[in-house]
Amino acid sequence: MIALTSRTFLLQIISLVATFILTVLLDPAVFGVFFVVSAAINFLNYFSDIGLAAALIQKKEEPSRVDLITTFTIQQTLVVTAVILALVFSRQVAGFFNLGASGLFLFRILAIAFFLSSLKTIPSVLLERKLNFQKLVIPQIIETVSFYAVTIILAAQGYGVVSFAWGALVRGITGTAALYLLAPWKPGLGLNQTSAHHLLTFGIPYQANSFLALVKDDLLTVFLGKWLPFAAVGYIGWAKKWAEIALRLIMDNIIKITFPAFSRLQHDMALLKKAIEKSILLLSLLTLPIAVGMVFMMRPFIDVVPKYSKWEPALLSFYLFTISSVLAALSSPLVNALNAIRKVHYTFYLMIMWTTLTWIMAPLFISFFGFNGVAIAASFISITSFVPIFLLRKVVSFRLVSQIIKPVGATLVMILSLLIVFSVVTQPIWQLIIGIGTGLTVYTLVIYILMGKELAPYISLLREKR
Repeated sequence: MIALTSRTFLLQIISLVATFILTVLLDPAVFGVFFVVSAAINFLNYFSDIGLAAALIQKKEEPSRVDLITTFTIQQTLVVTAVILALVFSRQVAGFFNLGASGLFLFRILAIAFFLSSLKTIPSVLLERKLNFQKLVIPQIIETVSFYAVTIILAAQGYGVVSFAWGALVRGITGTAALYLLAPWKPGLGLNQTSAHHLLTFGIPYQANSFLALVKDDLLTVFLGKWLPFAAVGYIGWAKKWAEIALRLIMDNIIKITFPAFSRLQHDMALLKKAIEKSILLLSLLTLPIAVGMVFMMRPFIDVVPKYSKWEPALLSFYLFTISSVLAALSSPLVNALNAIRKVHYTFYLMIMWTTLTWIMAPLFISFFGFNGVAIAASFISITSFVPIFLLRKVVSFRLVSQIIKPVGATLVMILSLLIVFSVVTQPIWQLIIGIGTGLTVYTLVIYILMGKELAPYISLLREKR
């Protein structure tokens, strides 16, 4: 876990810096078009999988060649069908959302890139089952660098939405090629009914959760493109992206590991309990200070960076999304654990609850507060993140409070120190410099005092991996 986090941290930083450059170069409306089209393409991704990849990862026994070919055949049949339908009806989609010629081009290119991405499923599954994330991260690095390099170059030359299209196509080609070089797998076509039945028994309920997540997030984004101006959708996307920095830097790496790891431990509840607790500890230890730091620093950051005042209307949404993202970070490993031990029906009920609340509250709050209503709804819904705790405790008697109490205490001290700094320092540039230095120093010092001995083995392990 530590090795993967340290190896991919630089990758996430590259993505963060590149996104920042794009938000300087491009207008909110351009991002709005990109977010809406990307959400529409995600629907294709859902209908292309039906949970088979997750079933292969979760399977106790090593998947056979028959399992892999069956999965590949079913998936590619669905993918090719979805891509053809997307291309055939692309003009109607573009017309419905008033995407324009550039938006239509983006939609078509993303559909093609989606096909390329689907070819990576089996090699990725094989690496994830072996927990070989050191290899898996290499194609991700190549994809990220190629996507942002192409997109930034074209955006700087004034290509707008089209910049994302060519970046996505290059990402799809380079990422797929790199993964097959690192994890060679000979594709084949065939369908074994016994294998398909076994995989679909887990895959379909698992994918039902994914469908609800799709309806909750991406379908909402698609409809936002119809309800709101693209600039407003751009504000929502910007606020959400920056608010979830802690999730992208930390949680994604941990979550990528926890599902296959928890699946391997499902036969040993004692080890599973320990793994869950350590995941919660690590997430709270790292996400809390990042989220708090972002909340304090975003206002002076906007004031300091040239051409960044255009994002000021999204500040309230940013603050609210940050709150909900922290709670999501702490509940995600618990949901992963439920899936790993085949309690998929629990997570299905959770997704029904979250999806229903989202579709009731978001439109309601939008009618009162405009685009900020989406973030207000998310902050209210995040209160229900405690529910997975009670569901998982029916199966695994893990401890929660003891894992988060010290990081929470250190974060509160950090907040106090930043409040003092911001009350004394008034210049935005100095608020950034002194605030970052003070927050980082205070949090690190308090954590060392409270948890120095507890964290020593992990620090030693990190040094050995280097």
